[in-house]
Amino acid sequence: MIDQLLAGSGVSISDLKKNPTAVIEAAGGFPVAVLNRNTPAAYLVPAKAWEELMDRLEDIELAELVRARADEVPVPVSLDAL
Repeated sequence: MIDQLLAGSGVSISDLKKNPTAVIEAAGGFPVAVLNRNTPAAYLVPAKAWEELMDRLEDIELAELVRARADEVPVPVSLDAL
């Protein structure tokens, strides 16, 4: 069976255990597939990339909410009523 590698590089779990900092530095800010017997077991994602990913997901969720509410009829409310 051939597994798709969703990262530009991969590292064995053994090599990751030996020197995780070296793996992170060698990745140059890009995700690394962590391999167990040549099969992707996990992905190591740098903190900055993870934060950017979370920001994009939040933007997508907010855009979906805006589209879902686009046809709603507005309800007039006075500031005193709040």
